[in-house]
Amino acid sequence: MTSADMSPAGSAEPAEDVAARAGLLRETAEHHDHYEKTHAPHNWWDWYSAYFGAREHGKTPDEAVTAANRYMDEVLHIAAL
Repeated sequence: MTSADMSPAGSAEPAEDVAARAGLLRETAEHHDHYEKTHAPHNWWDWYSAYFGAREHGKTPDEAVTAANRYMDEVLHIAAL
């Protein structure tokens, strides 16, 4: 492995994996915005984790939003405003 194959942090993780994760984090943030504005205060990382996990398991963005919203509503009992 050369330095060109490594992530900016110098780990052995390929840079394309880091870029893909960054893209998924950006997508997650964009989809979380609506939930953030329409629900009581909550820990953003809970919604992110549910969404991110759903996407990593092959769900579409819309399916991941549904999964994250359901987790927040049914498991953590976050109220809509």
